[in-house]
Amino acid sequence: MSDDCLTLRPFTLMESRVPRLLLTCLLSLCWLAASAHADWVQAQWNVMGTRATLEFWPGEQDSRDTVAQIQAEFDRINGQYSPWREGSELYQANHTATQAPMTVSEEFAQLIETSRHYTTLTDGAFDISFATVGHLYDYRAGIAPDDDALAHAREGVGMDKVTLDEQRRLRLHHPATRIDLGGIAKGYAIDRAVAILHQAGVRHAYISLGGDSYVLGDRRGRAWQVGIRHPRREEAVAISLPLEDIAVSTSGDYERFFIRDGEHVHHILSPASGKPAGELVSVTVLAERGIDADALSTSLFVLGREQGLALANRLPGVSAILIDRHGEVFYSEDLGAL
Repeated sequence: MSDDCLTLRPFTLMESRVPRLLLTCLLSLCWLAASAHADWVQAQWNVMGTRATLEFWPGEQDSRDTVAQIQAEFDRINGQYSPWREGSELYQANHTATQAPMTVSEEFAQLIETSRHYTTLTDGAFDISFATVGHLYDYRAGIAPDDDALAHAREGVGMDKVTLDEQRRLRLHHPATRIDLGGIAKGYAIDRAVAILHQAGVRHAYISLGGDSYVLGDRRGRAWQVGIRHPRREEAVAISLPLEDIAVSTSGDYERFFIRDGEHVHHILSPASGKPAGELVSVTVLAERGIDADALSTSLFVLGREQGLALANRLPGVSAILIDRHGEVFYSEDLGAL
């Protein structure tokens, strides 16, 4: 595929209403690889339950070392914070901190406190204790909890049940409470990859991990071409547009879901109800850091159009694009002013 990416428009985006920067990331981010230059380094691998993609112009150190360091860092983060790996720190916390305080690593403590910040900022729309009800869903098997199971599990939801003292001792204060960093872990991993690229002297790069990505610099004279996925047509691209020096995160109801009795049951749950948030199908957030974009894309999805846009408009350096179930596009004021 050449740098002049073909534009496809199968989605109901009204071009006359949507500014150019808005169209950069309307829906879930898809990587459109430009034709491989002999000197560009490219790598793809599976990690954290998704596909990682990396492309960069070599920096000051051996490119193989740069790739290996990013791969190792993604593996480390996955190994540390996977809720399914018995050896992970998160797994241990969920299985021991309900009984007695558990001393956690400084990094884990920082991630918990960042999560708490977003819980406060969003009035509970972002809450890592959503896992208390989240683990009751099985999207592969098409299983959702009944009302009784949901009501019981919801008693353990809430960051007031997750405490961390000055000695980094974590305590989960309800026997049902579980936590999950899925709302920020990929964005955090993206930030760590960008730091590694900077340390290696790389100035032109693209790194993605599922719906989270970062474009560093330009593509040596041309902006990186970013493709926008159609929310209801797998592998279809709505449009491709340029981006530079920004983190992007998209949360969509098409990532993990099943249909039950005509209902679209997806993985973005409202902590308040324990059920999938139903007003939007896709939220994209642009921000300086991946961890912030990641947390906010989930938060705005749960908050819905009106409250989500109000929050985005209050935050400096944050842009947001929301798509509702009817395919209508809404965007933050900074984008609308372009």
